[in-house]
Amino acid sequence: MTPTLTPPPETVAPFAADERCDRCSAAAKLRVRLAEGGELIFCGHHANKYAEQLVKIAVEVAVASDFTWRGHELKPN
Repeated sequence: MTPTLTPPPETVAPFAADERCDRCSAAAKLRVRLAEGGELIFCGHHANKYAEQLVKIAVEVAVASDFTWRGHELKPN
């Protein structure tokens, strides 16, 4: 099992107004940091669409306060 590290909400920087989904350019709702050092940003639709894959590769996850991400319900294999 690959551990997923999520900092306490107060340490996660809020999303900037200009942060946009890497897939469709909609407003950002989820930021995922990867072990390799990169990050992915998704809108709510794409964050939930790719939730199963994202929980497997994330080392840090930031979720917008007004968004419920399906990935919190999933556990990596």
